Amino acid sequence: MEISMQTKRTFLFGAAATLAAPALVRAQTGPAPDRNASSFVVQDWRDHFETLGNGAILADITSRALHFWKPDGSYRLFPSSVPLSEELTRRGYSQIVRKKVAPSWTPTASMRERDPSLPLRMEGGPGNPLGTHALYLDWPAYLIHGTHDTRKIGRQSSSGCIGLYNEHIESLYGQVEIGTQVRLL
Repeated sequence: MEISMQTKRTFLFGAAATLAAPALVRAQTGPAPDRNASSFVVQDWRDHFETLGNGAILADITSRALHFWKPDGSYRLFPSSVPLSEELTRRGYSQIVRKKVAPSWTPTASMRERDPSLPLRMEGGPGNPLGTHALYLDWPAYLIHGTHDTRKIGRQSSSGCIGLYNEHIESLYGQVEIGTQVRLL
């Protein structure tokens, strides 16, 4: 029986379910994942934040995973894309300062220098590298966003941003508040 990639992602990361350590073990015994889920390490928010406040996001560059805790302590784990190189990677503490559905994309000067054929701006929609939703950090040009190119998830493929499957960023978008604390590790 052939299982679709969407079914595998839903099985592994649950569109509505909370992922905990036992669930991760169960997921590994099911259908083969799209990417190596065994590299994901369940994190504890207390190792990274003093309080949960109105929630917390940890983007783990090494394991290519985004961890999210709601204010009540419930936990979600999402596979992510990460920056192409250490030079493009920013680490430290930030926060969500803006949210946008169907975000427009404006390539940075360094992106346009690397690829002069890039458009000056692209409105939201199919083909837009920011996918369906975006969460903006207080660092200029750094975002957590979706992607229409699902091959990027689980890989070093961004110019600095953290990318998620569109269905995962849509779920996260609905739960994250402005001011949510973020750490890129």
